[in-house]
Amino acid sequence: MDGTETLRRFNRTYTQRIGALDESFLGLGLPLGAARLVFEIGSAPSGRGGATVRELRDRLDLDSGYLSRLLRTLEARGLVDVRPDRSDRRRRWVTLTARGRSTRRRLDQRSEELAEALLAPLTERQRGRLVEALAAADLLVRAATVHLRDVDPAAPSAVEAVEHYFAELDRRFPGGFDATDARADDAVAMAPGRGRFVIATSDGRPVACGGVQTIDTAAYGSVAEIKRMWVHPDWRGAGLGSRLLRHLEAVGAGLGHDRVVLDTNGTLGEAIAMYERAGYAAIERYNDNPYAQAWFVKALQVRPQTPVPKC
Repeated sequence: MDGTETLRRFNRTYTQRIGALDESFLGLGLPLGAARLVFEIGSAPSGRGGATVRELRDRLDLDSGYLSRLLRTLEARGLVDVRPDRSDRRRRWVTLTARGRSTRRRLDQRSEELAEALLAPLTERQRGRLVEALAAADLLVRAATVHLRDVDPAAPSAVEAVEHYFAELDRRFPGGFDATDARADDAVAMAPGRGRFVIATSDGRPVACGGVQTIDTAAYGSVAEIKRMWVHPDWRGAGLGSRLLRHLEAVGAGLGHDRVVLDTNGTLGEAIAMYERAGYAAIERYNDNPYAQAWFVKALQVRPQTPVPKC
């Protein structure tokens, strides 16, 4: 049995067992999509007890028209309140009503009961195998379906991702990492029209990033350079780093370059191993980056530039 058939069979089995096919999910009088939206509104990380419509659309990857219809359904049932955001009236803010909060509590309770019922027939060893397998499947499916989008390096999502990257470098480099000059360089070198900056998002949050800029080298002339490549620690080991690297190489080729270079620090052993597996060859220093201790180059197959969806 090939991979696609296994995945399709699991989808059929799981959606049936959890009640996703029922008109009333978990007996709440709502279909699965509407019930999930109630859950997400009640789980919003904003600290303000709700979320903007844009945040919900990004987290659930929903078409704006479909999301609007779901919200109207929930409003008609008295489960949510939708009104202009007090901090920016161009946005709509969604909160659960008292009835909606009650529905959310019942959703949590019945979801927990369903999970317990699914696990009950299994031995402890079988439960362990299932939990381990589902955790791996969850991460791998997320990594395979995560969105890669072009953004301005000054956009909030890009800044958030890069600050995570800088913070990790500061923790891992023996002498720390000063990001002052790096922030200023990125704003120029990877701004729209000059370079490209890409983020990967899941549930509306950045989980990986990387950029491509054009530089001149003594050995190779004008080449693409990959910069600020970072993957959230929770997502490592699922292939997202390799996927992002291939994407950035394609960006460099799309910009008309036949070579891509990059540098890294010797403490980032897992990154060096990934570059070597991807076909990068070690070269002499090509820049004056004070934190770089290893430099690499790879030949690219030039192809026309392909636009990436904008955030």
